[in-house]
Amino acid sequence: MAKKQIPPDQSPEGNAPFWRTKSLEQMTTKEWESLCDGCGRCCLVKLEDEDTGKVYFTSVACQLFSAGTCRCSDYKNRQKKVSDCIKLTPAEVRTLKWLPPTCGYRLVAEGKDLMWWHPLISGNPDTVHEAGVSVRGKVMGFEDDVPVEDLTDYVVAWPTKVPAKAKPMS
Repeated sequence: MAKKQIPPDQSPEGNAPFWRTKSLEQMTTKEWESLCDGCGRCCLVKLEDEDTGKVYFTSVACQLFSAGTCRCSDYKNRQKKVSDCIKLTPAEVRTLKWLPPTCGYRLVAEGKDLMWWHPLISGNPDTVHEAGVSVRGKVMGFEDDVPVEDLTDYVVAWPTKVPAKAKPMS
């Protein structure tokens, strides 16, 4: 059964949605977590050029990533199990330059609105996949299975782009 689509300028209660009225710091934990669209792009292994600082995405996912759900398989304990897992905070969101252009956290931090396919707009967690934003079907390996020296073979550009299907509907 499809969920009721909420107009982008309203919450279920008829008010402006929280991401338009609250700062990132004012959000409840539930609100904060709901900004995640479930795309899985941030769970891809990234490589940083030591000379330039430029970050490159790979098609290799974190060892805890579930390719089917595009979610962490152990979200609660992820930082204990994955030493370089970054816990997003408002401060981190404002400083991490590698967050994808489609990321709900990044968009809100930049004063932009969520995209039409974001579950908070569409009311459907599958629209992120239908719009081609998620990594579903694009993960080519997991960090435990790909030797570090081979990661450069998996560098991809698509996580830094907005897919054509995901662009605003006109």
